[in-house]
Order: sequence, then C-alpha cells, then structure tokens
Amino acid sequence: MGKKIVVIPGDGIGREITDAARKVLEKISRKYALGLTFEEKAAGGTAYDAYGTPLPDETIEAAKNADGVLFGAVGGDQWNDLPPEKRPERAILGLRKSLGLYANLRPVKVPAMLAGYSPLKPAIITGADILIVRELIGGIYFGDRCESEIKNGAERAWDLENYSVPEVTRIARFAMKAAGLRKGHVTSVDKANVLATSRLWRRTVTDVAKEYPDIRLSHLYVDNCAMQLACAPKQFDVIVTSNLFGDILSDEAAVLGGSIGMMPSASIGENTSLYEPIHGSAPDIAGKGIANPCATILSAAMLLRYSLNEEKAARAIEQAVDAALQEGWRTPDLYQEDSGLKKANTQTMTDAILAQIG
Repeated sequence: MGKKIVVIPGDGIGREITDAARKVLEKISRKYALGLTFEEKAAGGTAYDAYGTPLPDETIEAAKNADGVLFGAVGGDQWNDLPPEKRPERAILGLRKSLGLYANLRPVKVPAMLAGYSPLKPAIITGADILIVRELIGGIYFGDRCESEIKNGAERAWDLENYSVPEVTRIARFAMKAAGLRKGHVTSVDKANVLATSRLWRRTVTDVAKEYPDIRLSHLYVDNCAMQLACAPKQFDVIVTSNLFGDILSDEAAVLGGSIGMMPSASIGENTSLYEPIHGSAPDIAGKGIANPCATILSAAMLLRYSLNEEKAARAIEQAVDAALQEGWRTPDLYQEDSGLKKANTQTMTDAILAQIG
C-alpha cells in the first residue's frame, strides 16, 4: 500500500529545499516501488498571511493522518512584529504538541571529504558518526514557571525541571533500539551529581538498559560531555539526554561538521513523525536558488528509515549525497575558490544527487 507524505514548505528557503527533497523521494519511490504520495500544506508566516494563523487546523489534521511529515523552515523579518501567538515559530511548536513529538534526533556524520570544513582538526573529527537523542516534550521547557515574584524583598523568576519515570523510560528505549542499528553504544548524559531529576534519569536509564544486554551503556555529566564532543567526538555512538541538555549539546555537535546546511533532524512521535533540516528559513538567500538542499534530502532519508522502515532506500539517499559530494559538488556554503571543486546551486546539487540514485 502507498504511503502519504505531507510536505510543509514554510517560509524563506523552505520551498526550494523541500522541492529538492521531494524530487529525491519521488525517484526513490519509483526505484524501490514504495508508492509514496505527497500532499502539501501551509505553516509559518506564509500561512499567517493566507489564513491569519501560522498553523491552520487543516495542516494539523493532514499531519496527524500522514505516514510522515517533511518540513522546511519558518520565520522571516516581515513577521517579527506579530504577537507571540501569531509568529511563524508557533507553527513548529504547535506541530510538536499536536503530534506528540517526544524525541528529537540529530545525526552528525563527518566523512573525510567534509572534515576540512570543521573547526576541529581533521584527525579528531574525520569519521565521527553520532546520533543525539533528545527528549523533546518534558523537562524544564514544559515545567511550571514564574516570570516574576517578590520574595524576601527581591524580584525573582523560576522554572521547574520535572521528569517522570515513564518519560525517561520511553526516550531511553528509543535510544537503545537506535544503538542496536548502529554500533551498540549509548551514552546517557545528565547532571546527577547536582540535580534530583538527573538522579532519577540515570537510575531509570540504567534500569532500561537491562532490557538490552547487547547495548553498552555509559554515563557522562553534561559538562564533561560538552568537552568530550570537542576533544574526542569519535568515542560517541548514541547520546541520549534531557530536553535542556539536548538542546545545547545538539547545537554544539551541529558545528562539528562545518556547515549546518548538511545537518538533518527528526522529531519522533507515537504515530506520525516530522523531519526537517536544522538551519532555519535563511531569508537573506530565499529565492536566489543557492540554498544547500542536502540537510533536507538527508532528513527525507531519515523519514524513510524511522517512519517507513525502508532502510535500504534511506541508505541509497545517503550514499547518493556522499557520492555527489565526492564528485566535488558544493553549494556556496561549502564552496571554496581555487579548490578544484564544482560550484553548485540548489538545482544542480539536487541533480547531482538524483544522478547518483540511478
């Protein structure tokens, strides 16, 4: 039976990069007889202009009924003066809530051909292959908070960190299963020497690991993990951590590869999951046809892997991207003058990847 993919271009370069990823998915669908169908829906600033809301109800319903959601990006200067509930960014937050997206996945893979773009020495970063699994709908971002109160004569504000055993169990099991498809090593990151929630986190992850005897479990404090990512990133396979720590560590890790134009992501839900590049809407280059489509194309590969269980097709996309890069194709974010590389725009980079799929 066919699978329905909802495509949400959003704002800025969102249209350009999702169009590129859709072309790749269409070719992969034909090659592997996947029967993919596509439905486009609006979200973000463009949705506000058309419908008066950044996230129309019909977009939410279509996403809930899809087998996977491919998302571009939202945001732009022209919507900066809107009230908070109308801003484009409310679209992605609303989708996370509506779809119950509990796990954010950030893969960081640095082949030799891209190691020179990293701020780290090539010997340190070449061959790094990390998957960061971040709990996405719990913790301090979703806890009780107070913007301002007076205590003992002084104004203060506070946010409450809160995790339950079921929340930690769910994300830990996902990390263990992901590691089982990779190198079989999970590093759980917390601050158990200081925080009560981290002590519950560590205890629960340790208990879950007993269900997966083939997976090796390590624990690191978050400050040490941040240092190790910069000093010895190749030691990591799967990193699992809380919402706050994952937000920080995944952004640190995204820099390791040298260009966020290469960085895909996935947000996993109980039923429908959402896939998007991490780089944002880039309004300064929107419409110029020079955006790097690779992160969105690699996000489409993650959609095949995690939502459709089509591992062979997912790897075919990833190998096609690697092969196009190996041929020397580079969009402006990666191109270097007098390097012998081939300068590509969005379309020619997409064509180079499509040619590798065969």
